[in-house]
Amino acid sequence: MTENAYTPEQLTAITEYVDVTTSTPPEATALFIFGTNQVLPVDIAIDRHLKGLAPLIITTGGVNRHNGVVEGREFRRQLIERGADADCIRCEDQSTNTWENVEFSLPYLREALSMRLPITVICKWYHRRAIQCLRTLLPEAEAIYAITFEPVYSNVPITRTNWMDHPDGKRRVIREWQEVERRVADGSYLEMTHAGDAWR
Repeated sequence: MTENAYTPEQLTAITEYVDVTTSTPPEATALFIFGTNQVLPVDIAIDRHLKGLAPLIITTGGVNRHNGVVEGREFRRQLIERGADADCIRCEDQSTNTWENVEFSLPYLREALSMRLPITVICKWYHRRAIQCLRTLLPEAEAIYAITFEPVYSNVPITRTNWMDHPDGKRRVIREWQEVERRVADGSYLEMTHAGDAWR
């Protein structure tokens, strides 16, 4: 099926499938920031940290192929610059993709669980691979929360209602949907459901 052949009903179903947003957890959790060149995750993380709701922040991401910035280190720098306690930040700076973001951060994620902190992901609203990788590599996490943002491409925020009309948005959302469905089907991603206020 070509991208232009999707019906409105199918586009709605795709949007609902990839949207990983959950209720915002009211209690303190560990924040896990997936690597990206977008800056919005810092706004979300520092807000929760300064309110005492993020005693542990895990930043991830190696060298960004577009701008050469080491994403995990850049997130850490910006968080400290805006008032975050450096001792509360764990930085993963070698990963090259979503799976490695999680894989290389497993010691930090397990540290969070040992502190009895639930995990809250900060990622793009349609980044279902983020939740799937976390569920697959860290099955001991009982619940995964997700605070999401609308990424900006070509100066346009990619939303749940305009992604199908924007070349960058369409390419990314369709790819996300197809890859996750394929990997769940072949068993390389664990199944998961959005139950109550979190992914489980």
